[in-house]
Amino acid sequence: MIKNVDIIADFGIITIYCASIVMFHGDLPYSSKDIIKKLETLDDDHIIGSGGFGTVYKLAMDDGNVFALKRIDKLNEGFDRFFERELEILGSIKHRYLVNLRGYCNSPTSKLLIYDFLPGGSLDEALHERSEQLDWDARLNIIMGAAKGLAYLHHDCSPRIIHRDIKSSNILLDGNLEARVSDFGLAKLLEDEESHITTIVAGTFGYLAPEYMQSGRATEKTDVYSFGVLVLEVLSGKRPTDASFIEKGLNIVGWLNFLISEDRQREIIDPNCEGVQSESLDALLAVATQCVSSSPDDRPTMHRVVQILESEVMTPCPSDFYDSNSD
Repeated sequence: MIKNVDIIADFGIITIYCASIVMFHGDLPYSSKDIIKKLETLDDDHIIGSGGFGTVYKLAMDDGNVFALKRIDKLNEGFDRFFERELEILGSIKHRYLVNLRGYCNSPTSKLLIYDFLPGGSLDEALHERSEQLDWDARLNIIMGAAKGLAYLHHDCSPRIIHRDIKSSNILLDGNLEARVSDFGLAKLLEDEESHITTIVAGTFGYLAPEYMQSGRATEKTDVYSFGVLVLEVLSGKRPTDASFIEKGLNIVGWLNFLISEDRQREIIDPNCEGVQSESLDALLAVATQCVSSSPDDRPTMHRVVQILESEVMTPCPSDFYDSNSD
């Protein structure tokens, strides 16, 4: 069920005039007045993130529930119809490993998307900005959740959804460090409808498949490549374009290929990661290597990736531990 309520408001950073609030499936149990009241209080102090798709604000309701509000500025005059059609599709998608889109606020100058708020922040923050390190089990569970969320988009949605911007900052974590894929479907809003070529290249270049950089055309297999890079990032604890790679003239995929050629691929593991199991590490490296193949045809589907993760990575021999500090 979609609830559409006309509103007029002017709050902190954004002016909304003759706008409307759209709620998907009763997921926002508040009146338009309650939502407007909170929107009126938002200012720069409520910003919790920003990126290629817009600025994100923390929206706290009086009952204690917290949401993430993503602001997207309109791109052209024909944006409304296309945007609303896409948002209806995205609002219908519910899955354990996807961030839930609960509704949006429509105004002449911008769209305000209302998502669940994830208290664990992003995977990027957990890997690169916090002193507390993720252990092996936590990293495996995050990879598994991200894979299942992406596989659902590729294989179980109708129409299927290509994410186009898989990266660690788009994997959010709940309070138990369980992964949720965010920002799915948003890259399509920046796309030219006629050519189906993205006008703004999504993500950072370290995640992008070679053929996507050349053509600008996204497919499921370009998502698979980005997922493979994400796995390497989780394993190594380093961003895809870390300075240690760049100084060698490589990115994280080039570094993996070099290590493989030297039969040293286990050295990619983050030395600060505790509890690494060699059998699951080897299986995970094999999956990641397939995913980042230069040929799209050689990459597995995300459905196959989930199968391999479940059968070969998540159930290794419990006594086979790998000391990442050993020779």
